[in-house]
Amino acid sequence: MDELTVKRLTPPVPPVTTGTPGAARSLPQPAGASFQDILRQRIAESNLSFSKHAVNRVMERNIQLNQTSMERLHQGVRLAEEKGLQEPLILVGNTAFIVSVKNNTVITTVEPEELKGSVFTNIDGTVII
Repeated sequence: MDELTVKRLTPPVPPVTTGTPGAARSLPQPAGASFQDILRQRIAESNLSFSKHAVNRVMERNIQLNQTSMERLHQGVRLAEEKGLQEPLILVGNTAFIVSVKNNTVITTVEPEELKGSVFTNIDGTVII
């Protein structure tokens, strides 16, 4: 991930939390933190990891991963796991995520403009959150 060029987001991405709703903790952000630093921190705090490919897609496509969307993505992964899915397509709003439930890893992301006419293969289910 170190070799990526990252654009700075304004305003900074709010903290992503996992665990019990309402028990959110806010971590201080150093002044001038880059998007890459913030994304690394969010991924480290989360039990859901992003593949290098997924991180590249998030940054290339400027996909906004705020606290709400990350919570919805986690909810989608939990639902997929409950249903026994291994590699589902999880739709969070208009953004699609392909996830390996077994490895608890986001494999890739697709933004809304790319969804039209797309065919997703090698998935075993879809979760719409």
